Amino acid sequence: MARVLEFKLPDLGEGLTEAEIVRWLVEVGDVVAIDQPVVEVETAKAMVEVPCPYGGVVTARYGAEGEELPVGAPLITVAVGATEPGAAPEAPAPAPESGEAEGSGNVLVGYGTTAPAARRRRIRRDDPALPAPATVNGSATTPTPSTPSAPLTPSASPAFSAPSATQTLRPAAEAPAPAPSVPVPDGPVAVISPLVRKLARDKGVDLRRVAGSGRDGLILRADVERAITAEATPTAEPSFTEPSPAQPSPAPALVVAPSPAGERVPLRGVRGAVAAKLSRSRQEIPDATCWVDADATELMAARTAMNAAGGPKVSLLALLARICTAALARFPELNSTVDTAAREIVRLPGVHLGFAAQTDRGLVVPVVRDAHGRTAESLTAEFARLTEVARKGALTPADLTGGTFTLNNYGVFGVDGSTPIINHPEAAMLGVGRIIPKPWVHQGELAVRQVVQLSLTFDHRVCDGGTAGGFLRYVADCVEQPAVLLRTL
Repeated sequence: MARVLEFKLPDLGEGLTEAEIVRWLVEVGDVVAIDQPVVEVETAKAMVEVPCPYGGVVTARYGAEGEELPVGAPLITVAVGATEPGAAPEAPAPAPESGEAEGSGNVLVGYGTTAPAARRRRIRRDDPALPAPATVNGSATTPTPSTPSAPLTPSASPAFSAPSATQTLRPAAEAPAPAPSVPVPDGPVAVISPLVRKLARDKGVDLRRVAGSGRDGLILRADVERAITAEATPTAEPSFTEPSPAQPSPAPALVVAPSPAGERVPLRGVRGAVAAKLSRSRQEIPDATCWVDADATELMAARTAMNAAGGPKVSLLALLARICTAALARFPELNSTVDTAAREIVRLPGVHLGFAAQTDRGLVVPVVRDAHGRTAESLTAEFARLTEVARKGALTPADLTGGTFTLNNYGVFGVDGSTPIINHPEAAMLGVGRIIPKPWVHQGELAVRQVVQLSLTFDHRVCDGGTAGGFLRYVADCVEQPAVLLRTL
């Protein structure tokens, strides 16, 4: 006799409370193995695959791609033992303890699993071991007597009625709308969540006449809001006033319709996390910025000589990171954080160096652990590894947290200078502009040299301008004369 177990979105750690479904890796009817990834989700920290701790047949999925679920919300139900001939699933049971045989207990996102993913097998819809699936918002599922969170179940919205096991759920009747702008589809309309369906019903928007901008025509909240705005916008018509016999006829007054609402982009995932952190930095940290131009000709020549000597190539970013760690050893005030509750400055013993990396999903700041103990070659290799992982969207929460100082090389965008925002809760960030030929006075004569602008934004609570200026001047000296670094090696 099969048992149906419900797998919920696990605690993701690092203070994360929700995740957005990016891509389902299984469908209803698939056979999954213990610890096989079943869904790909995006959190405020990274994009990760969620492994299911149970093995069996998927009987239901909750949530559509693009929908955001809170921690603890149901993800899927699995019929354990349903692949045996004649087996029939029972009502969903609560998740077993980690010591039971049905599951592995490996449910934390981003920390890996122990068993390799097994091949999926499609189960025929007429398999006697499975109940007939229903359809909810375009996703296959099966009715279950368990009570998931309200936004995820058909009963959470008045637009749904309790279906039979073979009945397809359809939206409730919506109010009539103006002439259709898109072809009217047959069957149920796919929307991203019941809340969007409720919004359309409350505002009198016919979902069958709304063009969805989501994946495979999925109707998003922004689509419904645009439809509401379009219906509420009056048509621009001339408005005339009737003149009195004793007055001349006034010129016609033209009433211009307001411009349509702009595109709305949800602040969630990585972009939402960046926005929250930068806003908090501006609200809490009294920052100040100082900058200096430096002659980087000798640094560029030193790098060329290093790479010509053979062995792994050394990147310019690695040399700048090595200079930063040496400077932080001389000015430890900038490798610190502020405990506002205790009203204390906490100076940190090691340098965990963050570096800003631009990806297709937005700006991320991976962290190089123990950068103060690494060589230029080791730093180069770690920068390359983390950058590649970031571009794939596979950074874990551990890769993105725990930084103590950030290096921001915005020169790759072709700009000379910037005033960076400190990566809260750190105390400082060094910005590096592009290195370009410029006129420079060298040894008393005007010459063309490779010049770079360096900027330091620092928390004025941890140090004064003298300390910040001393740090930045030391960095500039090392850029201009790399031999200065030999004193600290």
